[in-house]
Amino acid sequence: MCFVFTCGEHTFRKEVEGYQGLVCRCYNCGNYSASVARSHPWFTFCFIPVVPLSIKGYEDVNCRVCRFEQPLSHRPDVQALRGGGGQAVPMQPPPAAGSGPPPGWGSPKPNEPMRYG
Repeated sequence: MCFVFTCGEHTFRKEVEGYQGLVCRCYNCGNYSASVARSHPWFTFCFIPVVPLSIKGYEDVNCRVCRFEQPLSHRPDVQALRGGGGQAVPMQPPPAAGSGPPPGWGSPKPNEPMRYG
């Protein structure tokens, strides 16, 4: 007779009120793919959450690209954007191939010779 028990940890996440839909810059990879989420880690036994590992949970800025997590209290720039209080960087699709540089960039400068002294 064999009994197999599976133990582990599962983290439940949800968006924090006031930060829904906010996308900000990740300090680790530099991409604009981080969002604010509340994390609640639980100890699981046979895939059933049994014991919470934290009472209040954690409010973190999570990056979807590099999986970097940073406490929200260390990001005053993100806290200033709460509830639309600031100006967020809009997510825009990349320009079509061959459409040229974005408006306002102008023409490239010619190479200049190196100067010594």
